[in-house]
Parts: sequence; C-alpha cells; structure tokens
Amino acid sequence: MELLLFVLILLSLIGVSNIINHFLPVIPIPLVQISLGIVIAAFSPDLHTIIEPELFFVLFIAPLLFNDGKRFPREKLWTLRGPILFLALGLVFATVFVVGYAIHWMIPALPLPAAFALAAILSPTDAVAVSSIAGRIHLPPNIMHLLEGEALMNDASGLVAFKFAVAAAVTGAFSLREATVSFFIIALGGLLIGALTTFCVIRLRISLRRLGMEDVTMHMLIQLLTPFAIYLLAEHLGLSGILAVVAGGVIHSIEQDHMESAFSGRMRVVSESTWSVVLFILNGLIFVILGLEIPDVLKVIWKDENFNNLKVFNYIVFISLALILLRFLWIFLFSEGSRLLFSKNEQPKPGMRSYLMTSLSGVRGAVTLAGAFSIPLVLYDGSPFPERNLMIFISAGVILFTLLTASFILPLISRKKKTGSAIDLAKHERTLKEQLIEAIIGSLKEDLCEENQEAVLSVISDYQKLLLTIANSEYDHSSSKVLRKMELKVRLTGIQAEKKGLQNLLDQGNISPENAARIREIINHMEVLFGSHRKFRFAATIVFLLSKWNRVIQSLFHKKSRMSKDIQVVKDIKIQTSKDAIDAIKNEINEENRGVSLSVISHYTEMIERLEQSFRKSKKDTQFWKRKKDLQYKALQAGRDRIQLLFENGEITRENSIMLRHFISVIEAKVFEEESIIPL
Repeated sequence: MELLLFVLILLSLIGVSNIINHFLPVIPIPLVQISLGIVIAAFSPDLHTIIEPELFFVLFIAPLLFNDGKRFPREKLWTLRGPILFLALGLVFATVFVVGYAIHWMIPALPLPAAFALAAILSPTDAVAVSSIAGRIHLPPNIMHLLEGEALMNDASGLVAFKFAVAAAVTGAFSLREATVSFFIIALGGLLIGALTTFCVIRLRISLRRLGMEDVTMHMLIQLLTPFAIYLLAEHLGLSGILAVVAGGVIHSIEQDHMESAFSGRMRVVSESTWSVVLFILNGLIFVILGLEIPDVLKVIWKDENFNNLKVFNYIVFISLALILLRFLWIFLFSEGSRLLFSKNEQPKPGMRSYLMTSLSGVRGAVTLAGAFSIPLVLYDGSPFPERNLMIFISAGVILFTLLTASFILPLISRKKKTGSAIDLAKHERTLKEQLIEAIIGSLKEDLCEENQEAVLSVISDYQKLLLTIANSEYDHSSSKVLRKMELKVRLTGIQAEKKGLQNLLDQGNISPENAARIREIINHMEVLFGSHRKFRFAATIVFLLSKWNRVIQSLFHKKSRMSKDIQVVKDIKIQTSKDAIDAIKNEINEENRGVSLSVISHYTEMIERLEQSFRKSKKDTQFWKRKKDLQYKALQAGRDRIQLLFENGEITRENSIMLRHFISVIEAKVFEEESIIPL
C-alpha cells in the first residue's frame, strides 16, 4: 500500500508540474519537477526511495533511449556521424582525463581513480533535459540533432569509462590496453545484439500477423517489452545494454518505414499515443526522483564536519565550468580543424554563437544520477569507498548547475532580432498552417478503411477546402500577436452580444429556459476556446462546466421526443443570436480591425447558412454523421499532437505554437457549434 501511495504521489507531481509549466513556461519543466520533488521531500522526510541503479537503467533509460533511436532521423545520424562520434567518444574520454585530474588536484582526498569515476559519470549529456528547453529557445535543428545524436552514444561510453574507473578504485588495478579492447567489444557487441534481437522481434510480429493475429493492443505490448528484453539480454551477455536499445530503436524505425497497410496505419497511431504517455511519465519521474533525493544528499554533506559547505559549492561551480569550457574548446578545435561539425556542403562558417549554444546545451541528467548512486559502498578490502557522499552531492549539483545555466543563458544567446518583414512572417505562419493541415489530412488517411471511407473523405474534403482558403488569403502587415489579440477581442464582442440577445429572448418569454440553457452552453464553450486572459478563461471554464452539469441533470427528466421537437427551435435561437453578434461586430468595425472583423462575421454567416439548410436524416445518414463527428475530433487532436511534437523538437517557437493552437481552436469552434445544435 505504501508503494502504491508513493507511485501515485509521484504521478500527481508530474501532473502538477505540467500545469505549472503551462502558466510559467519560462521555467523549464525539469526544474519544476526537481523543485516539486525537493518540496515534497522537505515536508515529508519519510517519503523517499532507494534507487537501485540497475533497476533505474532498465526501467527508465532503456525505453527512453529505444524511443530516441526509433524517432531520430537516420539520415542525420549518418550525416553527422563525424561530430557525433567525436563528441560521444572523444569528448567523453577527454573529460575523464582532463576533468578527472582537475578534480583530484582540487580535492586531494579523492583518489585519482575515484576522480576519474566522477568525471566519467559527469561526461554523458541528457537530451531529455535539452529537449524540454529547446522548444522555448528554438535551438537550430542542426545543433539539436547533434545533441540528440551525441546523447544516444555518449551514455554508453561514459558508463563504460565509469565502470572501469570504479573497478580501478575498488581493486587498485587498471590496464589501459585491456580497457580499450573491452570497450570496443562491449560497444560493438551491444550494437549487434540490439539489432539482432529487434530483427527477431520483428519476425515474430510478422509471423503472428500471418497467423491472423492482428490485434493492435497485443502488438503494442510486444513493442513496449522490446527495449526491456534487449537491455537485459545485452547486459546478461556483458555487453552495452544502452547501445543495444539504441540500435534496436533504429532497426525498429526502418521496419516501420517498410510496412504500409491499414494495420500499420492503426499501429502507428496507437504506438505514437502510447509512447507519448509512457515517455511523459518516465521523463517526469526521473526529475521528480532527483528532487526527492537531493535533500538527503544535502543533509549528509551539510552535517559532516569534514566538509566545508562553501568549499563544496565551489567544487560544483568549478567542475561545471570546467565541463562547459572543455566542451567549448573541443567543439571549437574540431570545427575549425576539420569542418565536420556541419555537412560538407558549402555553408557559412559556424560562429561563436553556435559554439556557445552547443557547449551550454551539454546538460547532465538521468544517467549521471543513476551512475552516482551506483558507486559502491566499500572497496575491495572492505574499507568505505572514499568520499562517496561527496561524489553523489557533486553529481547532483552539476546536474542542477548545467540545467540552470542552459535554462537562463541559452535563451539570451539564442535570441535573435527579427530581420524578416511583416509579410515574411505572415508567409511563414501561412506555411505552418498549411503544413499542419497536411499533417492532419495524413493522419485521416491512415484511419481510412472500407467502413468509414465516406466519412473520412468528407472530413478530408473539409480540410482541403480550408487549405485552399489559406492559400488564397491575403497577407496582413500587422504582427501575428496583434492580429490574434484583435481577433479575440472581436470574437468576445460577438459572444457578449449573443449572451445579451439570448437573455432578451428569455426575458420576453419567447424561448423556454431549457432551450436557453442549451444555447448558453454553446456560448460558454466559445468563451473557453477564445478567452484570452487566464482569469477570464478560468471563470469561463467554471461556468461552462456548471452549465454542462445542469444540461445533464435536465436531460434525465427531458423526454427524447420533446428534444427532437426542440431542435428546430434551438436552431432558430442560434440564428437570431448569431445575427445579434454580427450587428454588434459591425458597430465596432474600424480601419484597424476591419480584416479580422469581416473574418469573424464570415464565420457567423456560414453558421447561419448551415442552420437554415434543414435536412432529414435517415439511419444511414445518422451513422455517417456520427463517424464524421468522431473523425473531426480525432483530426483536431492529431493537429494538437502535431503542434506539441513540433514544439518539443524545437521546429517551431512558442509564439508559433500559440498561433497554431489558436488556429485549431477556431476550427474546433465551428465543429462544436454544428454538432451541439444539430445532435445526432
């Protein structure tokens, strides 16, 4: 029961962290999660967990790196192979020797092998932490791909170096020749076993499909178990489990590219949804657990009289700066010497800004945390491992220092002045909208089957019309943010006019309270979609939920036959309130808001035209509209998922994501209004 409660608390903290990050996007979510873990640990000292490193690697690192290998662009992995290997191998070993000697010089009480072990565990970077920052600071794609590729490979090299250093510290014996040979055997063997195991799993799934077993849920379970099986098998054979799961992810992505069928389409949708949930939970748990562990580590160091607290913090700052400086010099010398950091095509020479961004993006994270806690308690002769608590505390401190540095300095470095004209920005936003719609159409085509063909083609046709409308729209010289605020203001003017008109009809006795409540629910939902101010949006959400609950209660006592008779009445009410909104907007039109005002008026006009077209539904028509409604909401969710993916990958800025989400909200408003007024 205690374990269940502990897990539920951790999951709740992850949810809270995302809510906080939504309202305070300037703070990276890993910092929020670490802070929540620290707060909970401070107020509940009994709430803690003993991290078993092997369990940590299997449970967290294996699935995360498998997914990274699965989604990492293979062409980029090949194109950037030189700089990736130079960072993942060369920089890791340079860090072990250079920073290791620096740590031993600075902390003489720490033996040289133990200093090497600490430097080795501090060498791997964490792409998860960088990805959480990338969307906000918009790292260039080339740098982001380099960081992700580096993180895929340097975990293995860092951990292998760490194990050899720890073995040397424990036993007092070390052979460079033996370590070098072992490293290549472990690395290449891990890649081979990962590829072979994944190939066997793929053949198993193909065989099951040939036997008629095309249950998507079962195949998804096999896919989820694959990284755990690969990692455990590789580690059992004494090979690199981390490189094995990376290779497995790459092979799995190749298999996905060569399977085109209705089943593969459904499987891809389920896979993306399932993995998004799994990664959301695992990424959050890593940083929450780190926050939970920091107070315990801090307490040990703080109370130990052998440590000068100020000196310990100086150690953290010095080591962190040494890691950043070495990374900068390594990248600078490599780039200037061979120009392999970027592709061989004729491109501008990387500037100091690119070097700094790549250097500061080397954030430490999960692997460093797990490795620090895997330091043995005793040496070969039974004596305590020298300065183990200090090594763990320094590791946690470096994680926080590099994360804070990347969070607050990278945005300053990456911020560039907007050199494009207003028309260029408008063109860019139009392109993003068109790409989003094309992605939605692509997701709809994946759901296409004989049963829902008519409904899918109808929804695709709607989006193709929207695509044509966007392509033929004129550019506006105003900034997107100004236009969006102006549009929200105009829409809220229309909403307030609808509310006022509805209340007048109710006061005059022209409509029943039940029908008024139904229209009010629709208007309240529009407030939730278009409420620009957070306080207003929160209040509108409460009102909408209350009206929704009131509607449910009323429906329990409202006969279905009467509801069907009221449909035409409700349509007439909505037509009248829409006309009230048009009149109110027309009264507020000026030269500044004319464009957006006419656009909103067009929305109300289209709504009136659709409501005035009465039609009778047969049973077949009802099934068609139900399928179409479900597909419309699936398409909206696919659009939102696409926006989130682009934002997390750093392909769009936060401003772009806000603009696209507003665009999706406008589409949802049209869908919701029609579906609410004409129920099936």
